[in-house]
Parts: sequence; C-alpha cells; structure tokens
Amino acid sequence: MSTIENLVDDLERSHAEAQERMSDPAVYNDHRKAAESGRRLKELEGPKKLADAWRQTQADLEASRNDPELATMSADLEIELARLEEELKLALVENVPWIDAKYYAATQVMDEARHVEVFAKYLDTKLSGHYPVNAHLKMLLDDIIQDSRWDMTYLGMQIMVEGLALAAFGFIHQLTTEPLLKQLLRYVMSDEARHVAFGVLSLQDYYQELSSHELRERQEFAFEAAVRMRDRFLQQEVWARMGVDVKEAVALVQQSPERAMFQQMLFSKIVPNCKKLGLLDAADGWLRTRFEELGVIQFENWADTGEEYDMFALANGEVAGSGGEGGAGKAA
Repeated sequence: MSTIENLVDDLERSHAEAQERMSDPAVYNDHRKAAESGRRLKELEGPKKLADAWRQTQADLEASRNDPELATMSADLEIELARLEEELKLALVENVPWIDAKYYAATQVMDEARHVEVFAKYLDTKLSGHYPVNAHLKMLLDDIIQDSRWDMTYLGMQIMVEGLALAAFGFIHQLTTEPLLKQLLRYVMSDEARHVAFGVLSLQDYYQELSSHELRERQEFAFEAAVRMRDRFLQQEVWARMGVDVKEAVALVQQSPERAMFQQMLFSKIVPNCKKLGLLDAADGWLRTRFEELGVIQFENWADTGEEYDMFALANGEVAGSGGEGGAGKAA
C-alpha cells in the first residue's frame, strides 16, 4: 500500500469516527462536546471530498490502462491524480496559520506514512509481527486529533510524541547490533529530529504571546501526554500475548531499576524542548513541579532538538552507504 493510500485510509477512518461521535447521545446532549465534534467533522468534510475524488480518479486511471479505447485518457488522469494528492496533503494541515508551515506539515505526513510502512514491513518479515496501537498512546492521539487548535496539534505531535520517539529510537539504535535495524533507525531519526526541531521553531514565538491561562492549559496538556506515554511502556499488550498475568507483570516491571531508568531517558528530548518553549516555568512553574514529580526534571539543561539537529542529519553519501555502521554510529 502506498503512502498516499495510508493517508486516505486514515482520513476516511477519522471521518467515520467523527460521524459516529456526532450520533452519540452523550455527545449531542453535551453542548461543549457537540460543538467540538461538529467543528471536527466540518474540518474533515473538505479533505474527505478530495479523498473520494482521489479514489474515483485512481479507479478511472486503472480502467484506462486496461482498456485500449480509454488509453488516451491515462496522461490526463495521472496529472489529475497528482493534483488531488497535493491538495489532500495541504488540506489536512489547513489549520496551520502560515503557508510554509502548511507545506512542511504536508511533507511530514508523507514521512510518517513511510515510517509506518517500513517498520510494519520490518516487523512482519524479519520478526514475528506487530502489535496494535497501545491503548495509552491511542487515547493521546485521539485527543490531539480532536483538538482544532493548530498549536495543540504541534505540541502534542511535534514536541511530545515525536520527542519521545526520537529518544526511544536513539536508545534502541545504541543498543542494537542488527545492521538493518540500525540503519533503518538512523534514517528515521534524521526525519524525527527535523520534525521536532520544526515544532520548537514554530511554537517558540507563538507561546510568548499567550496569556498565563492559555499557557497553563498547554502545560496541563503536556503533562497529561507525558503520563500517558510513560504508561505506554508498561507493555500490557506484550504480557497478554505471552500468557503472563498482566497485573503481576506490570507490578514487577514498575519495581525494576532498569525500567525506571529507561522511562526517564525517554524524556531526555521532551523536557529541554518544553523549557525552550517557556512551558517549564510559566504559570508559577506548574510544569516544572509536575516533571519533578515524574523524576525527569534533570534533563532540563540537556541540548534541545534545535541545538542538536545537525547531529541527526544524514551526512552526504550516507544514504547510499552499505551496511548500517558507517554513518549511524556517529549520530546517536
């Protein structure tokens, strides 16, 4: 499946979920929830129409290739398909307030679809398969998607989710001796570092203009995201597949010093980036106190992703290099 097909599938799924949510009595009987759900459904209507048009054009193109009488239409249909793909990518990031960010976010959508595709292929062909999305992560992603404010999407995805992913990939990259995985992670880390650095750059000036109340709301969102991502790594789905009592396994995992250290290291990118955005000490240091409670505040003076972006960038010729050890060992 191509990356644009993954994008369309996700869009159609989100649209169906938004429609279902609007028909939920618990939603339409709650004015605030109904307004939020209605706004989200309205935002998806335009992209959904583009997706429908893309699917129809794709079907027409396939038909033209298999029918000599329609063959002359193929070139025009290919141009139309490419135009719809570009419009789709831009429509999905339309809430971002400036055009360069729209273009950048569109490229990131394709980056992420490519990451999903390559990781799924690696897990299914080299290992024993993959797990469905973790419940804690899914709840966080749902909250991020349902919020119509562009900066909350950036905070949730660019700073929190991508920041944790960058740290996790770096940790695995250092530990693994499997050359294919090492090189795969190296490529993905170069993308993720660019995504996180762009998020910091985009939000830094914007957050200086927000009120204390607005900043507090973003602090609370960042903290809730941190807790959910911490709990994601309790690996309940792994223990369940292995036939182990999940509650007992989680209790033992939580007592492990190695696990505690691993969980803390995952926040080595998030904490300095939150500090650079001014979120640590805004609103009387509310987020600083929460990160102290999580035991991760010691990372506040580590380099933020904007400072270390060049370290993650691929060197000239690295993509074409053989094996996984050449440039990869320099970066993580």
